[in-house]
Amino acid sequence: MSLERFSFVLLSQLQLLAQSGKRIGWIGAAFGLAIFFPHFFAEIASAQASSVDLRVAVKNSVSQVTIGSSTQAVVRDGAGRPLGEIAAMNAFIAQPQKDRIAMDRWQAGQFWIEPSAGGYVFIGDRWYRGRTQVVPSGKGLTAINYVNLEQYLYSVLGSEMNGNWPQEALKAQAVAARSYALYQRNRAAGRAFDIGNTQAWQVYEGIAAEAAGTQAAVNATAGQVLTFNGQIIEAVFHSSAGGCTDNVEEVWTQPLPYLRSVKDFDTSSPVARWSRTFSRSELSKRISGVGNILALTPEKTTTCGRIVSMQVTGDAGRRTITGESLRTALGLRSTLFEVVPEQPSTKGKAQIPTAFHINGRGFGHGLGMSQWGAYTLAMQGRNYQDILRHYYQNTELRVIQVK
Repeated sequence: MSLERFSFVLLSQLQLLAQSGKRIGWIGAAFGLAIFFPHFFAEIASAQASSVDLRVAVKNSVSQVTIGSSTQAVVRDGAGRPLGEIAAMNAFIAQPQKDRIAMDRWQAGQFWIEPSAGGYVFIGDRWYRGRTQVVPSGKGLTAINYVNLEQYLYSVLGSEMNGNWPQEALKAQAVAARSYALYQRNRAAGRAFDIGNTQAWQVYEGIAAEAAGTQAAVNATAGQVLTFNGQIIEAVFHSSAGGCTDNVEEVWTQPLPYLRSVKDFDTSSPVARWSRTFSRSELSKRISGVGNILALTPEKTTTCGRIVSMQVTGDAGRRTITGESLRTALGLRSTLFEVVPEQPSTKGKAQIPTAFHINGRGFGHGLGMSQWGAYTLAMQGRNYQDILRHYYQNTELRVIQVK
């Protein structure tokens, strides 16, 4: 049985049982799983441990979260004292309660859920490797997955790329993702977690995203990171650059010698080119403060043509808006676009656009490695070292021992 199918079976059972209340149980589940999936649990038990766990915020500042385990799990308080056990295929809803957290019959300042025999933890609506810590955060709580770094990457690769892509592209992604995760870990002082699990960080969707291809790529590059002057770099990446990546300081602020503008090879990307059309009234609703929009004029662009700032002119005034704010307001794939007004055919009158066509390229911020570019280069026979050297200029590939 594949990881994806196994995850679906476990998730389906817990979702059905979650309707019964805060305590969720599946009688005889552990016995049944041991009969039908013995090879799967043998694989879990044989997984190798690493020298470092990454702390991933799977649910951050939420009002409640479902927590469970595929095998019998010990529940501990923040000091490590055992409070009780969760039976295999059981789950509970954790909720903040004054200055503590309540979960079934237990209350504590924080909880640890530690599966036995290499079992999986259930957080929210997905299964993950490792163990779970639940801590207060703001007015809610945060569920943190403590997971082996390399096993975390099994999922990140499948969440960020197709696990069936060429191995050299997946290896490049593995090195970039490992570097990015450790870069964030080194800067996590004061946070309860090292990294989040969304696109604002790098996507992490648990065991459902794993595949044989992602595991092979991670294992083949174990411990490898990108460095500049002996330090792990911020190896950002994106889906598709639209033909050209940018110098980082043109998009963000701080110049970095390894995030430089280079040619992208993403012509095979389904988002290499895209377009959107907005009526004048729709555009005017999405961009406030100028009345009915008459024109959008780029004020500042990057080397590749990404919009840094745009002047928006309307019948009630004008304003300057950043390219990223405009991208968010209009739901665009990138800031690499041009605006073409649609003029009415009426003659002898002022030409006020009735619509605006937005023709764009790429998907993402356009910095660092383009995933579709890596795919194309791998298909052309380039190895992952060449791919990384192209997108991360002036860097070295090193094997490190993480502590």
